[in-house]
Amino acid sequence: MTTHQIFYKNASVMAELPNESVDLMITSPPYPMVAMWDEIFSKENKDIAKAIKLEKGDLAFELMHKELDKVWDETFRVLKKGGIACINIGDATRTINKDFKLYNSHSRITNYCLNKGFSNLPNIIWHKQTNSPNKFMGSGMLPVGAYVTLEHEYILIFRKGKKREFNSEEDKSNRMESSYFWEERNLWFSDIWHNLKGIKQDLNDQNLRKRSAAYPFEFAYRLINMFSVKGDTVLDPYLGTGTTTLAAIASERNSVGYEIDSNFKNHINKRIDNCADYLNNYIYQRIENHKEFLKERKNKEKINKHINKNLNLGVVTKQECEIEFKQIKSINQNKDHFDVTYKKYSKENLMSYL
Repeated sequence: MTTHQIFYKNASVMAELPNESVDLMITSPPYPMVAMWDEIFSKENKDIAKAIKLEKGDLAFELMHKELDKVWDETFRVLKKGGIACINIGDATRTINKDFKLYNSHSRITNYCLNKGFSNLPNIIWHKQTNSPNKFMGSGMLPVGAYVTLEHEYILIFRKGKKREFNSEEDKSNRMESSYFWEERNLWFSDIWHNLKGIKQDLNDQNLRKRSAAYPFEFAYRLINMFSVKGDTVLDPYLGTGTTTLAAIASERNSVGYEIDSNFKNHINKRIDNCADYLNNYIYQRIENHKEFLKERKNKEKINKHINKNLNLGVVTKQECEIEFKQIKSINQNKDHFDVTYKKYSKENLMSYL
């Protein structure tokens, strides 16, 4: 069973979480100097609104990041030694006082987290190319006033302390069951991610749709499986529409989410209540993708030397032999959390979700 808690409050103080109680943090905060987030930041610090009104862009940028710093402080406190923090952030371009410039959030966050004591691991560039003909900024074909278009965001990856160790036989076994396929490793651990597809979100409230800025399900699912094991606790201090929670449920991890806007509550609850079919099918498709990979290897006359007995499928490496998937059996909402139970993977049961 896994447990999933959501608190509708500012994550700058996570009083509900003890020190070193979280294994992984994944989040996408409001982006400083992106206009749609001005109001959110200004509610936390009125000086931000004043700086924007006075067209003091650098001051507004720094004040916004000081609000984010509070959350990175709490993240450092609640992460276990060896725990990982993944921060999805995009830089911003904006004209303030007739001066167009880049506001470099990813380097600002990196510098702060390094000074805090985090170690920076290799980061990921999330390529989000658009083919819109009006995407280019500035003077078009006339030098020198045209500007490079931002078509990527960053996934900054930090670790607290030294590399996590798995010493007991139980921990080692759980780690083996939590592993991923060889071909998934090759895709997931590339430093450039392309064309991630997610769950279509039915947000009737236009303001919520604008505020959600949600990353796709695959985004959170990859990171959870890359940087945690089954039974771990995953934190998202800017939960939004609850995508990280869903990915944690699918991955047999516990989760804690913070969302300052309580208007998201009904939408998040609905997504969690209705997610079992989607998530079970997602797991089924993951296995089907591996089968297609095996067919391609066979066509290339490549032999699989290892077998995963849980799935009765060939695998490339010995480390994949213990991978085990479970289906969601039930999701029960209690007062302040959701409890999720699982059952052993069965092809016959999963077929019903197609």
